[in-house]
Amino acid sequence: MNDPTPPFAAPVGTHDVLGPASAQWEGLISRFADWTYRYGFSLVLTPIFEDEGVFSRGIGEGSDVFRKEMYVFEDRGKRRYALRPEGTASVVRAFVQHRPTTPWKAWYVTPAFRYERPQKGRYRQHHQLGVEVIGTDDPAVDVEVIALADGFYRSIGLERLRLLINSMGHGACRAAYLAALSEYLEGHELSLCDEHRTQWRRNALRVLDCKRPECVTVTDAGPFLVDWLCEPCRAHFDAVVGGLAEVGISGTLSPRLVRGFDYYTRTTFEFVSDALDGAQNAVGGGGRYDGLTERLGGPPTSGVGFGSGVERLLLARTAEGRVDPLIERTLDVFVVDGGEGGPIGPLVERLRRAGLAVERAYDGRSLKAQMKVADRSGARLALLVGTEGPGSTVTIRDLRASESTQQRVPEHELVEALTDRLTKTRL
Repeated sequence: MNDPTPPFAAPVGTHDVLGPASAQWEGLISRFADWTYRYGFSLVLTPIFEDEGVFSRGIGEGSDVFRKEMYVFEDRGKRRYALRPEGTASVVRAFVQHRPTTPWKAWYVTPAFRYERPQKGRYRQHHQLGVEVIGTDDPAVDVEVIALADGFYRSIGLERLRLLINSMGHGACRAAYLAALSEYLEGHELSLCDEHRTQWRRNALRVLDCKRPECVTVTDAGPFLVDWLCEPCRAHFDAVVGGLAEVGISGTLSPRLVRGFDYYTRTTFEFVSDALDGAQNAVGGGGRYDGLTERLGGPPTSGVGFGSGVERLLLARTAEGRVDPLIERTLDVFVVDGGEGGPIGPLVERLRRAGLAVERAYDGRSLKAQMKVADRSGARLALLVGTEGPGSTVTIRDLRASESTQQRVPEHELVEALTDRLTKTRL
């Protein structure tokens, strides 16, 4: 008889992650934390929802994320809030509110929410990890942020990567470019895709981000911002490209790369994986956002960072044939209760407090049933308690050896004996 259909399931566009698959997540996030530590970052935690204005001012009311994808709600106090659609704006809001010493280097891992059509590697609730550096406009920091991303991606087994890089300009040079682009699009608007034929005036840069053939054909023949950069922006971009070359990282100029948010200035970049489908092949990206703190009520302060979707990174690892969990989470000991030595709970707790990963069976199972569970658990050793009647000794059995080996030891020497056996099995 089949189990009845459960009354509830995860909402459309979301998913549950259970073990052993969750070990992939744990390993990925742990590896990212290690890499950020090497570069001097500290963890920042911000609310999962913010005042709607953080995102309307931050990512921009003209962005598709704000107009089409944000989850916005009104609480019981009639305040308008939004679930976080991305990580940067919340971190910058925290900077404006708390004013930490600059340059402030922060990393985060967080769920993010966007109401969009669910597809492989893209969910309505997904999870992002990323870094932000606020308080310096030194191009060397852009280089460090990109180098951190590159090193992290390669450390988790991603090799089929390409770095795309561009400059969004700053201030006057971008304004001049936007005027030229708008004039060009006005003369070719009938050739644009259905959406941008009527919407390009809202934000002309979004047309560059469109992947539909009609818009690609039109914009490929139009002006690109890299040709309109002022001297300071050109010098900054050249310093970033040169700095990356000095640390052995090469990128490809991508004049169409404008990312999806309005806050980007100067350096923008994206890492794409050739192991993934071309329409959804970005594994992470970011750039500089030198005016974002001002939009959120702070003083003029430079910033740069990047973000990656955890689900997309794991998808890319799988596409490259990498299934290792990046972190070892193996049981050390499985305690088997022979029923003749008194309650095993105190012994199990003592071993755990001594630093060992310990599991046991429940529900009064037979010795034979407990040994089957012990073998399936993946534990290296089984600890047989009370199998030979009451006493102060226990038996250690190696579950992973080609031939079964046993050792009886006094309980007061148990921790040392287990530690010694585990050390030998790891060699």
